[in-house]
Amino acid sequence: MTIQIYNTLSRSKQPLIPLQDGKINMYVCGMTVYDFCHLGHARVLVAFDVITRYLRAKGFDVNYVRNITDIDDKILRRADENNEPFEALTERFIQAMHEDAARLDIMPPDQEPRATAHIEDILAMIACLIEKGFAYVAVNGDVYYRVTSFANYGKLSGKKPDELLSGARVAVDEAKDDPRDFALWKAVKDDSASWPSPWGKGRPGWHIECSAMSTCCLGDTFDIHGGGPDLVFPHHENEIAQSEAATGKTYAQTWMHAGAVRVDNEKMSKSLGNFFTIREILDRYHPEVVRYFLISSHYRSAINYSEDNLVIAKQNLERFYHALKGLEVAAAIPYAALDKSDDYVQRFDGAMADDFNAPVALAVLYDLVRDLNSAKEAANHDRVAYLALTLKSLAGILGILQLSADVFLQSGSDDQVAAEDIEAMIAERVQAKKDREFGRADEIRNALKAQGVILEDSREGTTWRRE
Repeated sequence: MTIQIYNTLSRSKQPLIPLQDGKINMYVCGMTVYDFCHLGHARVLVAFDVITRYLRAKGFDVNYVRNITDIDDKILRRADENNEPFEALTERFIQAMHEDAARLDIMPPDQEPRATAHIEDILAMIACLIEKGFAYVAVNGDVYYRVTSFANYGKLSGKKPDELLSGARVAVDEAKDDPRDFALWKAVKDDSASWPSPWGKGRPGWHIECSAMSTCCLGDTFDIHGGGPDLVFPHHENEIAQSEAATGKTYAQTWMHAGAVRVDNEKMSKSLGNFFTIREILDRYHPEVVRYFLISSHYRSAINYSEDNLVIAKQNLERFYHALKGLEVAAAIPYAALDKSDDYVQRFDGAMADDFNAPVALAVLYDLVRDLNSAKEAANHDRVAYLALTLKSLAGILGILQLSADVFLQSGSDDQVAAEDIEAMIAERVQAKKDREFGRADEIRNALKAQGVILEDSREGTTWRRE
């Protein structure tokens, strides 16, 4: 089945045709590491994790590159505020980013280049742009890209250079020839972080970092370039201008952008007090619930974070795990080993091949769960085993349902009653029933229910789950 991807550049869906047969080179703009990752970062991380999982499931050799911006004015300001070296600041938040990603079961990228490790590549690209007449050294030592020199500027965002002129501003300390021009190299006059260059000591502009890192890791032209919704302009537009001017080649074949995150239908921002870090949310909700929530909307759509939507995500995920509860399910098998004639497999594949439509893929899994529950009621053990394995294997492409049902259903936050305390109360209840103290047994059941713990009695004994 041919994979169709919405290309921001063409504003249409197009078939995925790799530059190299069977291989996908993908670059995604990563974090500027001066603070903890927030929910918008989680949206991008999860979206491209699912995309990578599906492409690999389909047999593609994916080389996934996600960069780290570890030198930036915001980083230096935060380091000054903390009175610490900027390297210490960035290392701390890189570690935090990796921890957050691991909790969300996001696979590490194949390459994770850092801007400070590619200064020589950045300098080489800037020198090339100057030599070709696309960039110039200003009187203050800054190096700027000349926007009017690139005929196709605006092709990604749809913005015209002439339209940009009316809104352009020039800071007092800038020496641009044109207010639309952007910095490739920023001269440094004080003792702040800097590197030597042919134009004097300084540090790179933000846009040139990604152009240098992506071409260094993947070559002049690669298959997919991705990122968040706020990067289309100016960041990605500027990347195209820099890279294609320097190499004379198409930069990226396909451009993909995740949708924005809103909080209670308002834009997420610190000024509104509705700004949440990933770890703040994971303190309250199981990581798989957060992941499920993030894939329950199409990756290109805006997504609304609210308590109600997280509760719905939890309930839907519990429905899947309840279907698997009590079953000895074999470990998920690779997509290639699944029965391709199976209706559920075909429908799931059709959804994901249509621009990675995870919500439709989830709807297929809902239907599979209904079939699984019917097979359980009919005691059709072979059908149960087949459907459970298919469910777990397809869900693995989305990065969900890889825990045991009991582990997930019994998981809770730090402020909830601990599992060992629940087990102790269940043991006390069992003894109370043996002693025919049924009133005490009911008291224990009700006490646990009041704390969000539901007991389920069967011939095999008593199990529990959280509401």
